[in-house]
Amino acid sequence: MHEPTVDRPVFPTDYGVATDNAGLLPFSHAQERLERALVYWVSTVRPNRRPHTSPLWGVWLDNTLYFDGSPETRRGQNLAANPAVTIHLESGGEGKDVLVLEGNAYQQRGAELADELKQQIAAQYASKYSAEGYRPEPNQWDAGGLYAVRVHTIIAWTKFNTDSTRWRFS
Repeated sequence: MHEPTVDRPVFPTDYGVATDNAGLLPFSHAQERLERALVYWVSTVRPNRRPHTSPLWGVWLDNTLYFDGSPETRRGQNLAANPAVTIHLESGGEGKDVLVLEGNAYQQRGAELADELKQQIAAQYASKYSAEGYRPEPNQWDAGGLYAVRVHTIIAWTKFNTDSTRWRFS
């Protein structure tokens, strides 16, 4: 697993965002937020090119966001036609602690995944969501319904003008 490259996201100059790399957030900030988050807002693209956004539960593991849900949902149908996603965490009030992830989400057949990975995903789900009554079995995705987001960009900030940071994955 390679570490992403880090730099500043590009904003219009009148936004007052620093242009040097002083004060960039460490990648651990993004990882911790993604691991801790309970709700992820996922935006997909409908066949008519209109956006669709929905909240969901997920787990962050090895620089991949995993989430599940029926392929028959609007989100699942959208992803079957166009895997592009933007994901935002439940934050951003007053422009603080914002994290936006961009990538492509692909359905994973659990039967094609290593048992150890399925067990890790199920264990993380159970750890995060057992209070809500969700404790998936590692084999529940064998026929589908598990998605993995291949991340290409994460943008985050805790103070917009000074620590806006972009991580890019190859």
